[in-house]
Amino acid sequence: MEYVCYKLYPMRDAENSFIKQVIYVSKPVGFDDKALEGVLVQSKQNNKKNQITGALICRSDLYLQYLEGPPNKIDSLYSKIKIDARHTDVKLLEDAKSKRRLFANWEMRGDPVKDWMWTQEEVADGVLERLSQNDAMNIFVQHSREIDQFLS
Repeated sequence: MEYVCYKLYPMRDAENSFIKQVIYVSKPVGFDDKALEGVLVQSKQNNKKNQITGALICRSDLYLQYLEGPPNKIDSLYSKIKIDARHTDVKLLEDAKSKRRLFANWEMRGDPVKDWMWTQEEVADGVLERLSQNDAMNIFVQHSREIDQFLS
């Protein structure tokens, strides 16, 4: 089974302003390519309008998402995510602020499997329930560096 990672939309912030960072994990319900495409189309429209960027790591047994943007917009989006019927067991892993976006230059695209991510057996054994805030952030930092995010 492959991981599919999608990047969401270029954005620049005003100098010296803080953005909010949220990371959550959940379990997909009815996961397939059509459902995923629906999420991505809707996200593209809404996130660009709301100055939200981030990354979604997903496969049939997990969603792991990093979102960044204006605090009020991130809070509103996360409130909707928590009640979205397309997934269950939503768990907040990180709620922080930063002066710098990790994924400011990403456009939508797919990435190959990352050998440092979990197997389906590890997910079934509860690796996501034991994931710390620091571990979750390190996943997205490593992921962004692998695609030269900090070299742009």
